[in-house]
Amino acid sequence: MYSVQRVVASGERPPLTPALSGDELARWYWTLAELTGLARQLGVPRGGGKAQLTERLRAVLDGKPLPAVTAAGRRSPAARQLSAPVDGTTVIPEGQRCSQVLREFFHRAIGPGFHFDAAMRGYIAKNPGRTLHEAVAHWHATRAAGARPQEIGAQFEFNRFLRAWHTAHPAGTRQEALAAWQANRAAPRPLPHPCSGR
Repeated sequence: MYSVQRVVASGERPPLTPALSGDELARWYWTLAELTGLARQLGVPRGGGKAQLTERLRAVLDGKPLPAVTAAGRRSPAARQLSAPVDGTTVIPEGQRCSQVLREFFHRAIGPGFHFDAAMRGYIAKNPGRTLHEAVAHWHATRAAGARPQEIGAQFEFNRFLRAWHTAHPAGTRQEALAAWQANRAAPRPLPHPCSGR
């Protein structure tokens, strides 16, 4: 039988099995696919993103109750999406995604420099009932803020790591950055402090 204690002592990444503790799960980098596989094996709900899935798995592995599912962790029913043709008078419906139809409209209305940044994704998500003309005005009004480096969400570990690595190693190559990422993935993280509450 595989000894998780032996692996922990050696600093070697253990296999992802129900034998792990919640803290040991948190010490290592796991892909979403790996976590989803373990969740399926344990009968744990798989929605809500990597961070929420990890918290649910940690609870189950430690024999604790599942954390409450937040609104962000619930899948909303599929909303009707805009289809072409759209124009500036088209109203953004509830639940509209940043779709290819919208991307094509914004490329025509704004130009090839358009991309769905955080400000535009947020506008589309939070402003049903507004027109696409108003969304174009929002794009232009947020360009100064959009040009500044944006915070990268914790769920995008790879992107956060690369930004930090390139800041610390401005002359570093992509190959060096990827090698550093592989080493980072393979290394254990510090165990949470017992008083931190996770």
